[in-house]
Amino acid sequence: MKPIFSRGISNQFRLTLAVILSVGLLLANDRLEPVRQTLSSFLSPIQYLANVPGLALDWSAETLATRSMLETQNKELLRQQLLMSERLQRFEHLRQENQRLRSLLGSPVHMDAKKMVAEVMSVASDPYHHYVVLNHGSNSGVFVGQPVVDAYGVIGQVVEISKLTSRVLLLSDVSHGLPVRNTRNDVRLVANGTGVLDEIELRHVAKSTDIRVGDLLVTSALGHRFPEGYPVARVTSVQKDDGQSYANVIAQPLAALDRIRYVLLIWPEENEAAESLVPVEAQP
Repeated sequence: MKPIFSRGISNQFRLTLAVILSVGLLLANDRLEPVRQTLSSFLSPIQYLANVPGLALDWSAETLATRSMLETQNKELLRQQLLMSERLQRFEHLRQENQRLRSLLGSPVHMDAKKMVAEVMSVASDPYHHYVVLNHGSNSGVFVGQPVVDAYGVIGQVVEISKLTSRVLLLSDVSHGLPVRNTRNDVRLVANGTGVLDEIELRHVAKSTDIRVGDLLVTSALGHRFPEGYPVARVTSVQKDDGQSYANVIAQPLAALDRIRYVLLIWPEENEAAESLVPVEAQP
């Protein structure tokens, strides 16, 4: 049996229906706009709350990354600070060493005299013997009896040498004696060590000798021991006891005998006799 309606819905009807629906939706869109806005306002907090976990995760991840980066940068800055502090300490040490060397080279040395900077390697631990060991010996031309000074005055003289080192007897040693001259009146004396670093004495000084506290004593060049004119000491005490035949005269060395680091080795000038020097034995 054949169906009553053998034909389906026509295309024209479908098109007409689609147009009507489109026009209806357009008209409804304008009328439903307030409703949509109301729904949107109502749903916005819900959407925000729904996004909170994601935002929190993003913020946490960013915070952790930032903190990790800051910790890394902080560690690097601390490392650089330590390195710079260490360099600054070395620079300060080098600055001080440079200042010492500049002072040493500016010491009262005869301009024509040959000289060489030497470094103290060790200091005598025996309180009864005052000497230091330098880092230059016969290979550098050092000789026994060679004068040694620092930036302020006479240190002593070389008494023993090896190829690479030399031993310097300080003028404060009890076995050391040095001819000196008072710059104020040219009175010649002999300065002897007392075993105290900051003290030497002038022995057998007649009570009638014109010598005063503050007088400057320099090398006199007697005995061809030291070139003339190198500062040695300054008189600090003059005592004339009626019961004694001689005055008791004490002087303080100008050289920093208690903190020697660098010294100058002096060679005689060409017009001076290059004789080997030996320390003057202290007189009793």
